[in-house]
Amino acid sequence: MTDDRAGEDAAHDTAQEADPLFAAELVRRYHDGETIEGLAEDLGVSYRKVRTTLLEAGAALRPAKVPLPPTPPGLVHAYLSGRNIRQLAETYGMTYSQTRRILLAEGVVLRPRGRH
Repeated sequence: MTDDRAGEDAAHDTAQEADPLFAAELVRRYHDGETIEGLAEDLGVSYRKVRTTLLEAGAALRPAKVPLPPTPPGLVHAYLSGRNIRQLAETYGMTYSQTRRILLAEGVVLRPRGRH
């Protein structure tokens, strides 16, 4: 794929995601039992795009299937203040995956990698 084509794909994805019918369809399919991962794969967009679109459309996300430990006090605030997931995992004695899942379960919109 050339850089020009990648730009076209990104523009198409952005236009599609801004479409209220796209968001309504995502919500309907999610409420019908499809997973965020499945929707992302089926539609060729990222997990984050699907999750963000669902949240912006007011969809209540299902709880995680993997039981999570209780959210440590200060974890969400530390992330929102600029700490990254790896730093938090080390500080709170958890794995990267656990820390990430807890943040998502708390409704935090994660930053793209490398952004503070």
